[in-house]
Amino acid sequence: MVDGFVSEPIEMVCMRRVKIRGAEATYHAMSRVVGGAHLFGHREREVLRKMLWQVADFCGLEILTYCVMSNHFHVLVRVPNRGAVSDEELLRRFKVLYPKPTKYQTAEFARLENSLRAGDADAVAIRERLLSRMCDLSEFMKTVKQRFSIWFNRNHGSRYGTLWADRFKSVLVEGKGNALQTMATYIDLNPVRAGLVEDPKDYRFCGYAEAIAGGLAAAEGLRIIWAAYADGASRRNVSRASALQLHRESIFGKRATDSGIREICRKQALRVLEEEKGCLPRATVLRCRVRYFTDGAILGSAEFIRSFAADRQREQALRHLPKVNPLRGAEWGDLAVIQSLRRHVFG
Repeated sequence: MVDGFVSEPIEMVCMRRVKIRGAEATYHAMSRVVGGAHLFGHREREVLRKMLWQVADFCGLEILTYCVMSNHFHVLVRVPNRGAVSDEELLRRFKVLYPKPTKYQTAEFARLENSLRAGDADAVAIRERLLSRMCDLSEFMKTVKQRFSIWFNRNHGSRYGTLWADRFKSVLVEGKGNALQTMATYIDLNPVRAGLVEDPKDYRFCGYAEAIAGGLAAAEGLRIIWAAYADGASRRNVSRASALQLHRESIFGKRATDSGIREICRKQALRVLEEEKGCLPRATVLRCRVRYFTDGAILGSAEFIRSFAADRQREQALRHLPKVNPLRGAEWGDLAVIQSLRRHVFG
């Protein structure tokens, strides 16, 4: 395997879920409102956007980019390997979840701080309980969705019951180079695919727009995405500003002004891709729905995909090793997925 995954077990949660334990990993995670109802207006999307950052800070995760839509959200997140967390940092992270604490929560902070200082039995239990929620994708998504559901139902008095459909979906993404950069571009193009804006910088609720508007955390996420080549070597002098420029080139394509590329409509693109089995510029294809990025299970280079084949075979009880499935429809470079998508890849 690569990137230090060889000695660590891989937990296959279901056919489309892969979870790494014991090593840093990057995921594209997404969740949809039950029934696909368009429930989120500007206020709801703003609250969910803030909760993503708050819960990521609490869990010790890095948000690289994200997009909150009216009935679902996407987040590209880097999950570090578990490490030591000081009592001071543990208390700080806990407080992040309650930016406007009530009197009860303020008292709870004091009780927690006293227990940690005393090192009593309560402190051990508190540490274990809080640490179990950190450096874990499932806990991050669970906390975001639960906290937002409570807020949403409380602020919409006529609504009750489940807000989110089923469990979240996720794709394990190779955390460097082409795979990471292409996935980030796809996520930030969500509002363009939905016909809400022509330029994602004009859509307030995505990582690229937040970075353009001066959000330091969002800009740093994009800098991380563009700071490493496919072989892991660092690019020289990649500032946040230069990362934004590289990301913009990825969004629009270096050939975006060529005749016919910008003007091609989604219907024409889908006909070329699905009916004619043709190939289009990457920037054009990314304006269509591409299931590789939501249903491919693992996205990365052929070498990265092969490194998980034996684990996939064992966990899914397959007769043969899963194949490396190169992406089609555009000049994707070395990108491949492990989940074979035979029909309706584009939509």
